[in-house]
Amino acid sequence: QVQLVESGGGLVQTGGSLRLSCVFWGNLFNYYVMGWYRQAPGKQRELVAQISPGSSSNYADSVKGRFTISRDNAKSTVYLQMNSLKPEDTAVYYCNAQDASEFWGQGTQVTVSS
Repeated sequence: QVQLVESGGGLVQTGGSLRLSCVFWGNLFNYYVMGWYRQAPGKQRELVAQISPGSSSNYADSVKGRFTISRDNAKSTVYLQMNSLKPEDTAVYYCNAQDASEFWGQGTQVTVSS
């Protein structure tokens, strides 16, 4: 069984930065595609960024050039560095792990004030 534990959310002003972390508790982290999703109030959950076991990454157009996803296989951790934050980035951010199965974290709130 896999558990994902996120941290690093909080309140930040427009233009500020935050770094989210997600620790993968389980086996075979290196085989999983890891991702960050977000869900704003009244909206559907959307993909923010994803990183493959080989560290290839892809991003939503809305965050390209501002967010960076990375992974540390030795620590079984995936990160999301978020810079130049905007109010529209306000959402609950969820960590996701995909292989043959899929797992979700509990979410961490990110609030960007204008």
